[in-house]
Formats: sequence, structure tokens, C-alpha cells
Amino acid sequence: MPSKVLPPAKPPAAAAAKTARRGPRKAAGDAPAAPAPDETQAPAGSGPTRVDLALQGGGSHGAFTWGVLDRLLEEDWLSIEGISGTSAGAMNAAVLADGFAAGGREGARAALDAYWRHVAEAARFSPFQRGPLDVLLGRWTLDHSPLFVTMDLMSRLYSPYDLNPGGANPLRAILEKAIDFERLRASPVKLFITATNVRTGRGRVFRNAEITPEVLLASACLPTLFQAVEVDGESYWDGGYSGNPTMTPLVRELESDDTILIPINPVERPGTPRTASEILNRLNEVSFNAVLLKELRMIALLRQVADPGNCEGAQWARMRIHLVRNSIMDTLGYSSKLNAEWEFLSLLRDEGRKAADAFLEADGGNIGKRSSVDLDVLLEGV
Repeated sequence: MPSKVLPPAKPPAAAAAKTARRGPRKAAGDAPAAPAPDETQAPAGSGPTRVDLALQGGGSHGAFTWGVLDRLLEEDWLSIEGISGTSAGAMNAAVLADGFAAGGREGARAALDAYWRHVAEAARFSPFQRGPLDVLLGRWTLDHSPLFVTMDLMSRLYSPYDLNPGGANPLRAILEKAIDFERLRASPVKLFITATNVRTGRGRVFRNAEITPEVLLASACLPTLFQAVEVDGESYWDGGYSGNPTMTPLVRELESDDTILIPINPVERPGTPRTASEILNRLNEVSFNAVLLKELRMIALLRQVADPGNCEGAQWARMRIHLVRNSIMDTLGYSSKLNAEWEFLSLLRDEGRKAADAFLEADGGNIGKRSSVDLDVLLEGV
């Protein structure tokens, strides 16, 4: 997400000046106002700082998130209470939670590494491979791969029910190998996995005890590539259409007031897309970011309310949002989300670790104290 969209939070002095311009929160004689959400913090010496994570989806681009998670798991002062994830974010979340249940932080890191190695191994036999020129020039796109171009054209004429009548999905075997779903039920890391109900158009959030391979496949089910996945008698598509990821359960069900958002889909891209593939890619990015931006906008709005009360509105208002900035995605297009070569996944992992390093250096001190991004910008023009 470019910094122009979600800039760093204003320093306390600037925030105080803004509050002063609006006038006092309460009339004279009223009880003292509670401290602003950005100024509250855990007492010194109270142990690790609890955080929750919000993980976007994006195919193989989720390897960037793997790198971020790998780096954050090295920080003993951070305690991951829960994770909301969609699509590739759901896979990362489930693998991390299962690995953590098996062996703590190092178990989670090892599980993530093993999962992405399984993905790369399976991709060795994928028909979607880069063209010779792209390999020579070091480009990760599949736009010039004959089989990818053919598949892309066919998907506009035929559905997955025509092209893949058996409903095969290579991820199923990988998930069954990488995750112990019984152990996942008892993981101390709470999971919230979103999939979109095809019939109602609404998102459904699945929690630890409900998560199966089908749930994870449903969360990552792009309807032009895969048949809808049936869970409990209902058909589901990719969770990105209804929450990428969903913030609501993080607010309602967890004690942490700090959410670290790890984005995959750029909110802004320079210029106007011209080619058919560029237009489709941008449409997907806009639609997959829409619900998340609305939830962040609600947090910004409630934070401006003089007294949000003691109900759910107050829970939203006190959420502190932190963002691991991701510039590499601005250079990658849609087709590279299907490129699972180990060299590419390793590059994204390393970029994720670098981004997490930069985040911890710039904003680590804000966790438990104040938001690291200025959400008020989302209210401009509304």
C-alpha cells in the first residue's frame, strides 16, 4: 500500500492540535474524558505485547506475507493472539497457527517454510511456466506463457465446470500434508478465515474448530479458475469478495487493540490501465480492497466521535492499526500470482522480511501505544 493512501499517523502534538480545533470532548463539569485510543498503552512490565494480524490474499504473492511472518515470529516481545486471513492469507494463518501449536515460534516458522516448499515442488509440474524471454530478462510474469494465455482466454468462454469437471485442486494435497487440522483446533492462536457464500453474497468467517481443507480451499476459490467449494451444504467462493481480510472478529473477539495489517493488493497504482489484462488486474485489486477499506474507514470515523460509548463502537474506536508497507507488488501483475517457482517465492519471502524489518524499525515503538497510520485520510472526499 503506497504511503500516499495510508500515511504515517500524525504525531501526538499534531493530533492534539486537531482535537483542539474541534473543541472539547465534554462540556465543563462533565467527567474527564478517557484518553484518546492512540495514547493508551499496556502497563510497563506487563509481559509480551498482544497483537493480532490481518493477512490479505493474492496467490503466490502470499510468499511476501510468509517473509513478514517469519520476521515477526523472531520478536519475543510480540504475542500473536489471533489472525484474520483470506485466500493465501488464510493458508499462511492456518499453517502458522498449526505450527505454533506444535512447536511455538520456531515450530510456526518451520511449518511456513515447509508449506511454501511444498507449493514450489508442486509447481514444478504446473503447465504455467514463464516464457524463455521472461526467464532471460528476469521477469516473473506469465503474460507470455502460451498455456497461461490460452487458459486466460478459455476462462472467458468456459467455466471451471467445463474445463475441470472433476474439480481437481492441487492445493488440497498440500494442505493435508502441511496441516494437522485436529491440532489446529486447539491452537492458542485464534483464526478467522473468510469465504464468500455464493448464494447470499455474504462473507462467512470460520474459526479454528471449523477449519478443514475445504474451508481453506473455499477461501481461495477464484470462480473463474475453480469450482465453488461446498462447506456445510453451501457453496463458497474466494473470501476476498467479502473481506480481504475481515476485521470485525479481531475487534469483537480478541483482547488485543493492535492490528498489524499485511497487504498484498495495492490500493493505488500509477497511471490508467490500458490493456485487457491490466484492466482486469486493477478491477480485481479494487474489488478485493473495497470491504477492508470500508472497515478501516469506520475505525477512522468512530475515532472522531466525542464519546463512542461503551459498546461495540468503542471497541472499533480504540483499535490501533499498523501497516507493513509493500512496494514490490506495484511492479507485479495478476499472472505472477500463479507463478510458484521457488526462486520467485524466495524473492518474495526475502522482500517480506525486509519490509518487516523496516516496519519494526519505524513503527515497532508505536505498538501498544498509538496507530502507525493516519486513517483520517480515508474520510477525505466521503
